[in-house]
Amino acid sequence: MKIAVLISGGVDSAVAVYRLLEQGHDLHLFYIRIGLDNGEGDCSADEDIEMCTLIARRFGLPFDVVSLHQEYWDNVMEYALRTVRQGLTPNPDMMCNKMIKFGYFEQRWGHLYDITATGHYATVITDSDGHKWLGTAIDPVKDQTDFLARISYEQLNHLMFPIGDLPKEEVRRIAAEVHMPNAMRKDSQGICFLGKINYNDFIRRHLGERPGSIIEIETGRKLGEHRGFWFHTIGQRKGLGLSGGPWYVVRKNAHDNVVYVSGGYDTAKQYGDTLPLTEMHYISGCPWTPEDLAKGVDITFKNRHTPEFTDAAMTLAPNGDYVVRAAHQVQGIAPGQFCVIYDKERRRCFGSGIITGASVITDNLDTK
Repeated sequence: MKIAVLISGGVDSAVAVYRLLEQGHDLHLFYIRIGLDNGEGDCSADEDIEMCTLIARRFGLPFDVVSLHQEYWDNVMEYALRTVRQGLTPNPDMMCNKMIKFGYFEQRWGHLYDITATGHYATVITDSDGHKWLGTAIDPVKDQTDFLARISYEQLNHLMFPIGDLPKEEVRRIAAEVHMPNAMRKDSQGICFLGKINYNDFIRRHLGERPGSIIEIETGRKLGEHRGFWFHTIGQRKGLGLSGGPWYVVRKNAHDNVVYVSGGYDTAKQYGDTLPLTEMHYISGCPWTPEDLAKGVDITFKNRHTPEFTDAAMTLAPNGDYVVRAAHQVQGIAPGQFCVIYDKERRRCFGSGIITGASVITDNLDTK
């Protein structure tokens, strides 16, 4: 097959290239540049491109750097800043996969190839009738299906993940065995766009500061001040600048610019078992009937990037929204974040919904 391979300069995409070549495919390598021309968020692009160039030369493959920095800003970072400004918690990496890597790239370059491959830790499961599902990786620690849970079925149909069946240590072993130049290179962390920029500095640059009160939710006592509610997210413990802790952010009032905290390592205020969801998205179609959803279906889910799945039941409300009720209390349910839905066996990723809830107040409501 003629395959477009998205490479990052990291070991995962490099081993994906090697495995595809071993299978006899015709490859064209691409690096997507998303840093802005003003110098924000270069994401160590020059170093990455140099490494990608070495990999392309190592195997004698064509390699192109394509720029989608304006599209990234207009879509992903505008979404992130808008969400933060509302007091909610965004997931830029998930939106980057949907809109940039498998959106604009596919529209402009990827569609010219039989398929697009990446170094994501995920798999594609194909039923006997040819219907495809996003599947989890064999390595639960590295699994990245939660970052892919907003892609469309059309996008999934044009994707392959050559290393999804390998544990990370095997990827490293292969890279060392074939003398990859990046065999021991550290994995990238966090939002690629930001590069070496501190997250709070980035938010401050675009949203500024807006000092407000930090209130103990149980007593109404003012404990200190914050520099803007957008610097804090539900479940946060570090960076509050308060003594006598630990303190956890348990609620935010974006309208009045108030951050509410609760004290103690095991404060019940930081836990919950109900996740109301809106804007549910199914990658490969809904696997249940409306009647089943009305009664409740057994699922597992993730509400943050973690190896662990949580058992739950999910129901569909008459208004079209969903409610996920976890089998046990989960920490830091943050409105704006995505709840990613899986089957009971933790193999198929069905899609995701956006968490809503009263822990973030965006209009002038009573905070009690």
